[in-house]
Amino acid sequence: LTDILYYKIKDETHRELLEIILRNAKRLKQLSDNLLDITKIETRSLNLNKKFFNLNILISEVLKDYVNKQKNQLKVEIVYYFKHKADIFLEADRDRISQVIRNLLDNALKFTMHSNQTVFVIVDKKEGQGQVIVSVKDTGEGIPEKILPKLFSKFSVSNSTTGTGLGLYISKNIIEAHDGRVWAENNSDENGATFSFTLPIAD
Repeated sequence: LTDILYYKIKDETHRELLEIILRNAKRLKQLSDNLLDITKIETRSLNLNKKFFNLNILISEVLKDYVNKQKNQLKVEIVYYFKHKADIFLEADRDRISQVIRNLLDNALKFTMHSNQTVFVIVDKKEGQGQVIVSVKDTGEGIPEKILPKLFSKFSVSNSTTGTGLGLYISKNIIEAHDGRVWAENNSDENGATFSFTLPIAD
């Protein structure tokens, strides 16, 4: 209803107030969704709806959403680098993999707030191992050394963010439920960090 009001009201002051309501409503929804996911993970009831899908199309759709969302916000360039011409197909839960990619993008954008910075989404294959590697690389602050060892634990947050510390924990469990692996490291040029995960490629 707030969304409908936002597009009907022309007064800029009222629109700004509605933006605050919308933003916080979405934050509360995300928090409640995360808490439900935590419960499913810890009770081992996280069910996966596995289907065949094209990973390239999924990532392109996710990035299109982010580009549209940033039109009226501070510009941070998002670059998609697909290293192979051939499409990569997965047998996985499409919505859950989308959730992981969005979590990693949200995390990268949180620390990449200047207009001259870039977030890269890179897709590559592990040759001979039947796996794909998806990486989200940013040019932001990097990961504090004290946070790095417990990064994928519940409620692990950096001092510079107001996040709940649940997104990465949920992402780790989703990827591991697909027989994949997830990790993070600071970039070798001391400029930002890279979060990566692997998934088996469908036969």
